[in-house]
Amino acid sequence: MAEHTHKPITSVETVTVLENGDLHELCDATEVAIEDGGGFGWLKPPARKVLEDYWRGVMLIPERVLIIGRIDGVVAASCQIVRPPKNNEAQRFACQLTTFFVAPWARGHGLAPGMLEEAEAFSRSEGYKMITLDVRSTQESAIRRYEGAGFIRFGTNPKYAHVNGKDIPGYYYYKEVK
Repeated sequence: MAEHTHKPITSVETVTVLENGDLHELCDATEVAIEDGGGFGWLKPPARKVLEDYWRGVMLIPERVLIIGRIDGVVAASCQIVRPPKNNEAQRFACQLTTFFVAPWARGHGLAPGMLEEAEAFSRSEGYKMITLDVRSTQESAIRRYEGAGFIRFGTNPKYAHVNGKDIPGYYYYKEVK
């Protein structure tokens, strides 16, 4: 008898509205990513209301653009593009990629490369010429992903983060988008 294996359906999209179910799933994915050490700054999951307020706030800030990844329709990953402030004319050619994570249960299905592609496509469509990002040195998988996608490391901050009583370096990257 042949075994049937389900191949998950993945999708990535830039969203302008979070439905209630999406907000709940995004918070769930955020919590497990934080617990796994990839919490874009959080070291332990905050109270659920704090997470919900954070994601609602993201949707209200015009300079922030939310990209989410789904597996079988369930939110499993996200990242944000941050537009430069309007008063920064000298750097209006560049946007920042931030708060990038994939829930541990969703890894290995192509969401990370899909979100990077979506972020680059969005950046190009908005006329940006460059994307910047920063990452803790301990985020080895993310570093491999960024470097594999053509991001170039240009700097290190030896005291980028403080985790469990230790200073953790952080790396700074850029990529020209064409």
